Amino acid sequence: MTKADLMALMPLIILAGGSVLVLLAGAVRPGGYLYGLSIAFVALALGWTVGAPGTAVMPGLAITPFARFFVLFLGCAGIVALLLAAGYNRRRGITGEEYPATLLFALAGMGAACAATDLLMLFLGLEAFTFAFYLLVAIERDSVRGGEAGLKYLLNGTLSAAVLAMGIALVYCSRGTLRLSELAQPATPEPLFLAGVCLILLGLAFKLSWVPAHLWTPDVYQGAPAPVTAFLSTASKGASAAAVLLVLPMAAGWRGGHDILWCLALATMVCGSLAALVQTSIKRLLAWSSVAQMGYVALAFVALPAGGGRAAIFYAVAYAAAGLASFGAVSALSDGSDRDAIDQYRGLGYRNPLAGAALAVALFSLAGIPPAAGFMAKFAVFSAALRGGETALAVVGVLSALVGVFFYLRVVVALYMRPVEGTAAAAPLLTASEAVALAIPTLATILLGVYPAPLLDLLARILG
Repeated sequence: MTKADLMALMPLIILAGGSVLVLLAGAVRPGGYLYGLSIAFVALALGWTVGAPGTAVMPGLAITPFARFFVLFLGCAGIVALLLAAGYNRRRGITGEEYPATLLFALAGMGAACAATDLLMLFLGLEAFTFAFYLLVAIERDSVRGGEAGLKYLLNGTLSAAVLAMGIALVYCSRGTLRLSELAQPATPEPLFLAGVCLILLGLAFKLSWVPAHLWTPDVYQGAPAPVTAFLSTASKGASAAAVLLVLPMAAGWRGGHDILWCLALATMVCGSLAALVQTSIKRLLAWSSVAQMGYVALAFVALPAGGGRAAIFYAVAYAAAGLASFGAVSALSDGSDRDAIDQYRGLGYRNPLAGAALAVALFSLAGIPPAAGFMAKFAVFSAALRGGETALAVVGVLSALVGVFFYLRVVVALYMRPVEGTAAAAPLLTASEAVALAIPTLATILLGVYPAPLLDLLARILG
């Protein structure tokens, strides 16, 4: 490894090394300062990525503009998650260095997955951040629901890892290589290779909550602490979408790959939207919403030759901003227990204006209502689908989005148009870190909705 390679790899080294240093610092002197220290490590990694951009290719990893973009994107999500967790964990009695250190480890795994050049490194990166989430989901030791969520995520995650590993093994048996560039070369599809590709897609379907690998999502999102859910539902989805973009060229010459993605997109959009209609828990509603939102990402992948890759990443970024704001508002408005029932949000838009506004803007974005980013993201996805000849699937996507408008606006109505029944529970005052954590994704949602061209142009250059 040359000095240039080491410099290009430095953001991932900073994140991984920072995780270890936070653990050691917590053992010597525990305290809330560890969240600030972790944010400093993430900011240093982001600053290095922007200030000293480098390109390097080494065994298993390639630091390219694609990888650097995802390090920036995921790092920003990590900073917001740490800001949210600082106050939330203090109120809930979640102490210790494990939380910030594990989150840094998850970011390092996500960065490695996005920079992978072979299936082995991709697998290690994916499972590194999935392993981190096993700990984060169940980090509230006294929570029965959190323990149940952690167990469900662990069991489903290990099954997903086994399926993914089996798929990689079959691909290696068929082609004799794990390098993504070699596997993308045109060749006669063999049954063993195609079986491996199908298993890899199934393993990734778990990460993205695609139907039928989605049933863990509502239970885990509801049981996990709200800041963990905010990070899990956004950053992990972004990293997994990047992994799908890396492996899809393997199936470029196989019509069956298109048909599988078509069915996944259809089932995921419809199932997520319909299931969200009947939810009375805001975390479960947002969980089923997440399933539907990932269906639109799958729709973009179906239209990959028609610019679907750019649409998929833009959608992942727009969804991440809305997801961080929505789950962040739940986190900021929760005290001794999560404010989970939708009826508990009656009148909160007036009692806590910043959190209410952040939640409302996020819900408008998820519903695809302009000028929020979700409108432009859906427009990009549906445009790519129509250019790619996927008219029927685009129509289903539009109808699914219309169904979504109902359950998103139901929460907005509770925030601003429903009187409080009985004695209203006091809304917690936002800390400075929580106010910043809500302002960042909310402003990003509005900015990307009003002026999406710079990001779309950047994505076109990265993927071109």
